Amino acid sequence: MISVDEQLEQIRRGVADIIPEAELAEKLRRGRPLRVKFGVDPTAPDIHLGHTVPLSKLRQLQDLGHKAVLIIGDFTARIGDPSGRSATRPQLTEDAVRAAAQTYTEQVFKVLDPGSVEVHYNSSWLSQLDTQAIVRLGAQTTVARMLERDDFAKRYREGTPIGVHEFLYPLLQAHDSVVVRSDIELGGTDQTFNLLLARQLQKADGQEPQVAIVLPLLEGTDGSQKMSKSLGNHIGVTEPAAEIFGKVMSISDDLMLRYWELLCGRDAKSMRDAIAAGTAHPMELKKDLGEALAARFQGTVAAAEARAAFEQRFQKREIDAEALPELRLAAVEVEPRLPALLASVKLAASNSEARRLIQQGAVRIDGEVARDDTHALRAGATYLLQVGKRRALRLTVIE
Repeated sequence: MISVDEQLEQIRRGVADIIPEAELAEKLRRGRPLRVKFGVDPTAPDIHLGHTVPLSKLRQLQDLGHKAVLIIGDFTARIGDPSGRSATRPQLTEDAVRAAAQTYTEQVFKVLDPGSVEVHYNSSWLSQLDTQAIVRLGAQTTVARMLERDDFAKRYREGTPIGVHEFLYPLLQAHDSVVVRSDIELGGTDQTFNLLLARQLQKADGQEPQVAIVLPLLEGTDGSQKMSKSLGNHIGVTEPAAEIFGKVMSISDDLMLRYWELLCGRDAKSMRDAIAAGTAHPMELKKDLGEALAARFQGTVAAAEARAAFEQRFQKREIDAEALPELRLAAVEVEPRLPALLASVKLAASNSEARRLIQQGAVRIDGEVARDDTHALRAGATYLLQVGKRRALRLTVIE
């Protein structure tokens, strides 16, 4: 293993909080592999990059010599995690959970090293708890403590029903940590309460409490909202390499650096400094990111082909995308009509000239011919605007 200071430097990268960091340093100083727990409820058959943020941190800890303890919450999934929810989740059937668990475990090993993972299904111990054990668990906390959670407190104030089974959820998740004797647990910011409750239960059991490593939630391709299939701003791990690469190329430069840090463990500050110094170019870094993520989920050959196809599209247009100037505009400044936009960014002399160029098929957005006067440019994305073979720029639309 590398030194404790070097490990801490890597572990801190991209995290929201380490609770408490002093205890983590002490655990690392003992020089033994730590048991790093990450639990997930298989509620859907496919995962996206947002789900892989804690998995990427778990892989980093594996690479540092620690043991990954993956908990498949096939029991807790049937209750439904209330974290961050404004209403009670619908309860899933056992068959639905089993089907999702199968595909989920296949997909997580695209990130994790299967040679250093301990996999558990929490139904193996939670289904064995009798009434007395459930009562003992319930005695470990209070209703007042539960209502300190933002999601429960908000629902209580608004009169939105809270099921008693939802109070059981964090207790059962915390009990998982007692069973597997975890040293560290990973989770998103919405899981902080559950992670800390596990420390409380471990202390009550006479164990040394785990350290909570809290990770930020990943923004989707729109750059503003949490990545979600329902919002259409996700990048799925089962998507073709060309889709993954193309979606990565559509994100803003700032979001690209955040993806590097959260998904690949790179230091965003040093990359930002390199861009400012002119020793790195954002477009090249973005292509490297797209290829790295496509390779992780679809293989190196498919990823290289996706990159080559993307680059060839622009080379055929005789445009050096990497050398283009970048213009950053707030979403409110972006003209909704394409002719007005082209005129405002000086790619056309006037609205009328821009309309004529569009009719001639001379205007392209991200390599695709613009066929009409409207084109929705969403905030948080970067676009390649091209008029003819010689006029082009990169336009980043910010909030």
